[in-house]
Amino acid sequence: MNILLLYPKFPDTFWSFTYAIKFINKKAAYPPLGLLTVAAMLPESWAKRLVDLNIRKLSNEDIEWADIVFISAMTIQKKSTDQIISKLKNKKPSIKIIGGGPLFTSEYTEYMSVIDHLILNEAEVTLPNFLEDLKNNGNPKKIYSSNEYCDLKKSPIPLWNILNMDDYASMSIQASRGCPFNCEFCNVTALFGHKPRIKSVKQIIDELNAIYKNGWRGRVFFVDDNFIGNKKYIKTEVLPAIIEWRKGKKGIVFNTQASINLADDQELMDLMAKAGFDSVFIGIETPEEDSLSECNKKQNKSRNLIQDIRNIQRAGLEVQAGFIVGFDNDTPSIFKRQIEFIQKSGIVTAMVGILQAPIGTRLYERLKKEGRILGYMTGDNVDGTTNIMPKMGMDILLKGYKYIMANIYSVENYYKRIKRFLKEYQPIKVHEQINKNRILAFLKANIKLGIIGKERRHYWNTIIWTLTHKPKLFPFTITFAIYGYHFRKICRNNLGIKI
Repeated sequence: MNILLLYPKFPDTFWSFTYAIKFINKKAAYPPLGLLTVAAMLPESWAKRLVDLNIRKLSNEDIEWADIVFISAMTIQKKSTDQIISKLKNKKPSIKIIGGGPLFTSEYTEYMSVIDHLILNEAEVTLPNFLEDLKNNGNPKKIYSSNEYCDLKKSPIPLWNILNMDDYASMSIQASRGCPFNCEFCNVTALFGHKPRIKSVKQIIDELNAIYKNGWRGRVFFVDDNFIGNKKYIKTEVLPAIIEWRKGKKGIVFNTQASINLADDQELMDLMAKAGFDSVFIGIETPEEDSLSECNKKQNKSRNLIQDIRNIQRAGLEVQAGFIVGFDNDTPSIFKRQIEFIQKSGIVTAMVGILQAPIGTRLYERLKKEGRILGYMTGDNVDGTTNIMPKMGMDILLKGYKYIMANIYSVENYYKRIKRFLKEYQPIKVHEQINKNRILAFLKANIKLGIIGKERRHYWNTIIWTLTHKPKLFPFTITFAIYGYHFRKICRNNLGIKI
């Protein structure tokens, strides 16, 4: 049996880092971790071929070779997914197509007529049933779904040997699923539940070993939606094990996602920094307390968020953050307030999006009852679209959103944030290693940003300031400068903002 594992293409967006990864000669930011995990669950006797459309095109030879195609996708990959399905059916009508992942789980009714089998929810629960039916009677059901959450301790090590790691800027690992919080707009709990489920320490270390043994010596992203959902277990078992594992292993550095209550636990932050974590993404969302109440973001309420961010940065963890505009309690003053907050915080990588309502969330159900759902969302946080009718009016919201993006990613304000961050950031050690890719990125940046780019004055001023005040953080300055180039390209191409 020949199995083709297809990962649809991402559009050029905030997290694609399309224009940044070219500086280090990479083709995509992250590997398709879900598909690699599915591949590990398939019979060993089956031949497996991965085609990540972010890396290369799907060829006619790939299609002719395959007996079964597995497609895993998120909402943002919908356009590419639809194109892939059409191509497969046109080129080889007899081919069997299996769909799974968040896109198909949320919007399965749309694919009933074009997908042969739908493996919904968590594959560790539903895929074995499909495989059993395929083996026993050769006539699997149309849909496999379950309300049961999987035991992550039974999740296999992803099949890394079908991947060319050199194509990617970072590797990925998942330690847990689920989040103890219940934000109205978030579909994480709809997909994975409120109770964080976590792999054993041995599993996590085995997965790190698998990545390392396959030759990886760079960044590893813990994709957990809330890495500290089970703080006690992370503190007492996971982080100490990672600290021990990293001894003698150069080049490995981690980043992840967490909730703002990370700032309340100095020991936890210190352990993360010691384990090799240097950055964390946090959903800040908004400085407006009424909007935080509206979306049930209780963990962010009644806090000094600026001070929390500084505490995390001073512990050696760069804060990247998400922000949202378009809540019912937002007024036109929110746009200026968001800019002021982002600039004051020193959050260099600030993802600001218009509120969207994913299917399955409490927000979607509430707005559907109010007749305010406009259709499907794109899944792109920063394309200036939404699938809801905002109370302030669409024109005001879109104009204000573009005003935010034009300001925070203007050359002057962006480089100001870099400097503010560098003043606050206090790593116990700079984990990034100098290698040929980083040297190449520096040389390219000097030409594209320091000579050709409009930001050249700010670029060189920031480099000189860093070398004279924070020389150990010089790699961060170059990385941020390159990220800024990417973010401005996204603003120009996707939003029509000339900055």
